[in-house]
Amino acid sequence: MSQANQGIRPKQHGKQPSLSQLRAFTAVAEHLHFRDAAAAIGMSQPALSGAVSTLEEALGVQLIERTTRKVLLSPAGERLAVRAGAVLDAVAALMEEAEAVRAPFTGVLRLGVIPTVAPYLLPTVLRLVHERYPDLDLQVHEEQTSSLLEGLAAGRLDLLLLAVPLGVPGVTEIPLFDEDFVLVMEQEHWLGGRSDIPRDALRELPLLLLDEGHCLRDQALDICREAGRTQGAPVTTTAAGLSTLVQLVAGGLGVTLLPRTAVTVETGRNEALATGYFADPAPTRRVALAMRTGSARGGEFEELAAALREAMKPLPVRPVGARDAAS
Repeated sequence: MSQANQGIRPKQHGKQPSLSQLRAFTAVAEHLHFRDAAAAIGMSQPALSGAVSTLEEALGVQLIERTTRKVLLSPAGERLAVRAGAVLDAVAALMEEAEAVRAPFTGVLRLGVIPTVAPYLLPTVLRLVHERYPDLDLQVHEEQTSSLLEGLAAGRLDLLLLAVPLGVPGVTEIPLFDEDFVLVMEQEHWLGGRSDIPRDALRELPLLLLDEGHCLRDQALDICREAGRTQGAPVTTTAAGLSTLVQLVAGGLGVTLLPRTAVTVETGRNEALATGYFADPAPTRRVALAMRTGSARGGEFEELAAALREAMKPLPVRPVGARDAAS
């Protein structure tokens, strides 16, 4: 009776649900909007609606309540959306493992990179892949850390290149290198050109930082707190990227911290800027690869990390391995 009320008549000998139908249903369950769901999985809206209807017929239950204004999951839909997602995740893992078994460094590798790493390290990464792994189809996605981690967990991305530590369960970090932070200021600034700047110099300087969401902002604030900077000291947040940040420094609005790999690119052609280096031990950041724990391509990613450490030796960084990371 309940099935009759739901308007779905079960098929006793119907076809098994297809992956396409499950993918359509999980997209609708996520977006609760047919147009947005169709766009998310690259399917036309009529095809998506038809796939969901066919799935409902195959399962014999109503999954979605359709109204003129919105889409809702039925109680059965809420339960089965979780199971459908698990099925798709399992199939994705099967395909990933099969691809890794066939041959390492072939097929697609979707690499996510944070904006404060991408412009300075991608030339080295792309050159290495081109020369050593010509059969690897590298696809690069530049996003902030939170978006990258969501993409890794969802299977949208395979590997990340970003600053660590992350402290995220289910994510394994493969360290690549440490690099110092450099103080960037106007040419006439009293700290310009020094190589022995004490950290406590950061306590009262007018510091310019990236916007919320950038991990480099959080790292810079941690360095300032360690230097004894108080909450009342002026911090101006006005830039969405390092290039803009450096131009604001050149315009006399304050000073900023740059990772050393970014210094040449961002300051090398601007005579209005000066740099200064901190006394040992200088504030640093660590950059690493990150993958899903237990990834079928784990061995491949470890080998890639070793090759990257070697390729990055000409850069102003200190390569680190697993043994260094543990110490």
